Amino acid sequence: MRLSFAVRAEEPLPAAFRGQITILRSLLVGASLLSTLAVTPALAEVTISHIGSIKSEAAGEGAAEIVDYHPASKRLFISNAAGSVDIVDISNPREPKKVTRIDTAPYGAGVNSVAISKDGVVALAIEAQPKTAPGKIVFFNTDGKHRATVNACALPDMVTFTPDGRYAVAACEGEANQAYDVDPEGAVAIVDLSKGVESLNDSAVKIADFKAWDSKGAPEGARIGKPGTPFSKDVEPEYIAIAPDSQTAYVTLQENNAIAIVDLAEGKVKDVVGLGWKDHSKIPLDVSDKDGGINIRTWPIWGMYMPDSIAAFTVGGQTYYAIANEGDSRDWKGWSEEARVADLTLDEKAFPNAKELQAPAALGRLKTTKTMGDADGDGKYDKIFSYGGRSFSILDSNARMIFDSADQFEQYIAKHEPKNFNSNHEKNGSFDDRSDDKGIEPEAITTGVINGVPYIFIGFERQGGFMVYSAADPKAPKFEAYFTTRNFDGDVKKGTAGDLGPEGFKFISAEQSPTGKPMLAAAHEISGTTALYEITVK
Repeated sequence: MRLSFAVRAEEPLPAAFRGQITILRSLLVGASLLSTLAVTPALAEVTISHIGSIKSEAAGEGAAEIVDYHPASKRLFISNAAGSVDIVDISNPREPKKVTRIDTAPYGAGVNSVAISKDGVVALAIEAQPKTAPGKIVFFNTDGKHRATVNACALPDMVTFTPDGRYAVAACEGEANQAYDVDPEGAVAIVDLSKGVESLNDSAVKIADFKAWDSKGAPEGARIGKPGTPFSKDVEPEYIAIAPDSQTAYVTLQENNAIAIVDLAEGKVKDVVGLGWKDHSKIPLDVSDKDGGINIRTWPIWGMYMPDSIAAFTVGGQTYYAIANEGDSRDWKGWSEEARVADLTLDEKAFPNAKELQAPAALGRLKTTKTMGDADGDGKYDKIFSYGGRSFSILDSNARMIFDSADQFEQYIAKHEPKNFNSNHEKNGSFDDRSDDKGIEPEAITTGVINGVPYIFIGFERQGGFMVYSAADPKAPKFEAYFTTRNFDGDVKKGTAGDLGPEGFKFISAEQSPTGKPMLAAAHEISGTTALYEITVK
């Protein structure tokens, strides 16, 4: 696969950056990138301006998580882990103003997601207490007035609408409790809105489950995270993208390293597609926080893509799906799959240099799973798997991968933010902290069309900031820009470190934007800020 990648040639961003920056796609002479990538000459100019921001009054982690936009009222709806949704007026995006807040306490234990239909119906995904009980999908109008409530499946984590507004669709994770003695089924809830919101009751809800895979097991290229668990219980739907015709949902099954394809009218899972494993003997990465610096190289390990967010886009009448390969593990008090490579007994034939590999400055610190890699069951590991692809990928309409960004993200940050490479989002001065885990953690992803060209925006949960790719050719998307408003010289606890932990993105088209230019709204879970960026492409 030939990867096309172009990056800026400027110096790293100023630490206390605020305001506007123009990033030109240009040739890069860095040998580390040229060794793995085909560099594309400058073709376009992308200008990104940080034009406004609003901070949530909610406290703690998750202070701003998922954001959506209602064009008619020019309002953002921003969910937070404190159990509420802020409604924010951005008719003047340089001075966002809070209108009101929806308190979700009467409906359950907390809100995990918010979405708005083309008709102005607001849907919230509400988890129960305990989280293993069935949650709810609760509907409001754009002024925050309650309209209807229906029961869903356990732990609805994300909700969205079909483009035609007929269905609200929720991914129910069905996570186990901390003791891991209660593990509900993962499923997808489909709410039929064709008879109107006010008439909604539970008869309008279909639950698409995964019981058909209990006898089949995980498909090739996917996994069951906790051995011995039925697939229907092990699976944890995370995020949803809807096909343009409103007939099909594509659902990330993050911990299972797979994509589910769901027929919405039938209310059934049509297929589960494994994403396969990333060969890090060919695609380099930094695996240690104890190696004294940046050390991006190949290793005899396999990466599990494990995507979080997914977003659809269309080129030439064909629909494609972009995924952010964050990675995630099962790590509960009652049971954990996590181990470090140093704690494994490695097979001497597969790893004749095991002692060398298990050193802290080599693979020893890398987090892996105890549930995979011992194919013959002799207690010795023949393969090592890491969490997350540290990349984004593009899938076709059959959920088959046609592109992966390989090591582009780590190589770029190594060159342009070397003093803060693979940092943690909870503190500054955390150089290389995340290399032994999941790196920069691509999590948020969205797509949008500018001047007739589809663009993909990928947010880095740990590192901060986001990258922009154009995808006129889905098999060879082109890097356009990297932008960050994180201040590595600031203090996270004092709130002077800028925007931290991008969790949810919303692209706002030029036609729907209050400025007449495309915008990106980004909710940040650590800083509690929702930032507004204006985008110009020439």
